[in-house]
Amino acid sequence: MPAPTTADTPTVRSSYPVAGMTCAACVHHVGEALRAVPGVTGASVNLATASAAVEHRPGAVDPAALAQAVAAAGYRLDTAATNSGGAAASAGRDDARRREERALLTRLLLAAAAAVILLLGSFPALPWTDELLTLWWYPLLLWAVATPVQLWAGWPFYTAGWAGLRRGQPNMHTLIAIGTTVAYGYSAAAVIAGLLDAAAWLAGGLHFDMAAVIIALILLGRWLEARALSRTSDAIVRLMDLQPRMAHLIAADGATSDLPTYDVPVEQVAVGDTVLVRPGEQVPVDGVVQSGASAVDESSLTGESMPVDKAAGAAVYTGTLNGAGAFTMRATRVGDDTALAQVIRLVDEAQGSAAPVQRLADRVAAWFVPAVGIVALTAAAVWLLLGPAPSAQYAMLTLVAVFIIACPCALGLATPTAIIVGVGRGAERGILMRNAAALERAHAVNLVAVDKTGTLTHGQPQVVAVVAAAAAKSGSDANADADILRCAMAVEQFSEHPIARAVMRYGQTHGLAPPPSDAAPSNLTAVDFMAHQGAGVTGRVDGRPVVVGNADLLSQCGIEIDGIETSSIETNGVETSGAMSAAADGMAAQGQTPLFVAEDGRLLGVIAVSDTVRPNAPGAVAALRAQGVRVVMLTGDRAEVAASVAAACGIDEYRAGRRPGDKAAALRELRAAGNVAAMVGDGVNDAPALATADVGIAMGGGADAARETADIALMRDDLLAVSTALRLSRATMRTVRQNLFWAFFYNSLLIPVAAGALYPVFAALGGVPPGLGFFFGDAGFLNPILAALAMAFSSVSVVGNSLRLRKAPI
Repeated sequence: MPAPTTADTPTVRSSYPVAGMTCAACVHHVGEALRAVPGVTGASVNLATASAAVEHRPGAVDPAALAQAVAAAGYRLDTAATNSGGAAASAGRDDARRREERALLTRLLLAAAAAVILLLGSFPALPWTDELLTLWWYPLLLWAVATPVQLWAGWPFYTAGWAGLRRGQPNMHTLIAIGTTVAYGYSAAAVIAGLLDAAAWLAGGLHFDMAAVIIALILLGRWLEARALSRTSDAIVRLMDLQPRMAHLIAADGATSDLPTYDVPVEQVAVGDTVLVRPGEQVPVDGVVQSGASAVDESSLTGESMPVDKAAGAAVYTGTLNGAGAFTMRATRVGDDTALAQVIRLVDEAQGSAAPVQRLADRVAAWFVPAVGIVALTAAAVWLLLGPAPSAQYAMLTLVAVFIIACPCALGLATPTAIIVGVGRGAERGILMRNAAALERAHAVNLVAVDKTGTLTHGQPQVVAVVAAAAAKSGSDANADADILRCAMAVEQFSEHPIARAVMRYGQTHGLAPPPSDAAPSNLTAVDFMAHQGAGVTGRVDGRPVVVGNADLLSQCGIEIDGIETSSIETNGVETSGAMSAAADGMAAQGQTPLFVAEDGRLLGVIAVSDTVRPNAPGAVAALRAQGVRVVMLTGDRAEVAASVAAACGIDEYRAGRRPGDKAAALRELRAAGNVAAMVGDGVNDAPALATADVGIAMGGGADAARETADIALMRDDLLAVSTALRLSRATMRTVRQNLFWAFFYNSLLIPVAAGALYPVFAALGGVPPGLGFFFGDAGFLNPILAALAMAFSSVSVVGNSLRLRKAPI
């Protein structure tokens, strides 16, 4: 096995279509073959998508070596269709699946036609078969009809089955190949014996029809399965269909009201181009509105049903649907960089990944197939030695039935089909799962920790008051307030925090423009700027240190708050003075965040910032609690502010004054208490906690760092989507458990029946009841044709059960 990569060694991910896989054992063998190639650091193989995702060091793996390793395992890997994921990879797999469907259908039609002929020509219940079998040439005719089915329609079973057997890794193909060859070979031997003794084949029985019907039924099941599997990827297809084919490009010199445009393929639009979007059209690329206004339906990306108003400066995204207005836009992201392309890539990668429960099923299947072989050979030997006459025929029937019925097709499809549908359903609702493991972990979440700012609140705080310290007042109150704001703006202009932006907006609306970045220090330009996560910012203005932040930050900087008096506070319409600390406590009690401003070790005043609670936050919290989920708020704000917001949202438990590292520590503490915890946040400050949680969930408007760290990304700023994501995960894993149960139950129940376990029962009852003769013959041994029918449709039933997720209430 290749050595694992070190933390500083980057890896790349390549996706390849794989042909010939039909069961969980196939998945295991292909994965083992890929992981054995030097340079490969990991491989995830998915039966439902017929693909393999290979992690490897850049330039360290030759695709031809991957194809050779997979070929040696008995399968085919198409290196020409490699892609890092997304629309191109999905399209390549769709093409490969269509080719596979056509090949299956061709083989199925021949096998089905021959099987019908053989059944009509040799089924014992038909009146003409006994007479025809007395003709010396007739068995030769049946043999001739059966041979193309066995050696052409069934040839893929031989090639893949032999390759697996040669490597000591038998698979479904191995079982089918052995089972049908036994029936075909037994019948061929009977024909040869009949040429020497005309009654030999009548005594031994011909079972060419059995071998042909088994192959036809298995091919039918695989064809139906392939068609059903194509429906599991409908979400990717619908997302790909959102991409417009053409764009109305505006000529560079088009500056008149009647803008000259010309249509070009969307692939030819470059960053910086100006594009016209007409009413009712889809937006061709990501960009920013330059002129005009409209309402755009973004439900295809975010799941939000209400159109979003767009005016100059607003961002628009590929594939979203324009309303009644028209606008021009400047392209900012094109091709694989658009939001739609990134969504497709994420969905494609998540659907192709393997959940931990799937890996377990694959390992079980890898040992299951050899165990079935031992059971089949043991049962055949027992009935050959101890069974009723003709014992050789019953031994053959037992061997074939066990081999055929035990093929682990359903086991291999149980997990990936449900994951694919679940991930696709989530994408349609604006919920992006980073991988299948995230979807699996989310179903067990019983505690959700939520950030306050930008998650429970809008994340767009507004300055609601400025209170100056009495000692800082010089002249009018307005001048004192302006001095506080100028000082705060000088350092806050370098911060991207929502509170910093609120201070900048407030100052600008009151006629205070931020100083230019190249201004002299005397013009209040901050130097030595530093952001203190969860506490505030510091810098030097005109040579003097400035601190803007919470009480803890000021205390760390040696600045006193206690004992400082305010210049005035309005209480019940009366101007009064009071302690600055009391003023801050009053602000916090009303859900406002007090932001202290100090210069040169002296407190200038406090700025009250308020962030309103999102209207749907209380309903989202109630929905989570209705699901049995405990909700905890983690915030860096003061306890009084946290209490106010928690009460407004219906949250009973909160932890305030938590810096980013403290939030991560709180998550570790909650997990250590036995909880499966999810963290919901939207900012850089939340990234450590998102990474620490069992499941990290990033809100749609959050920072890139949060989205990159999260396991689940919400395409819109809607906390209700969290409960939807948890319901979807639970529904998906419920479907997985149903599929796995029926797959294991089917094999556990029917393998003993196929091995002849009912023979003693029917013998004790005096024989097989007449109505069950077709199923169990004269002695109680399962008809292998029924075994093939049950095996073929077991996988179809699993896929069908997974497809129910597409319509399940979420």
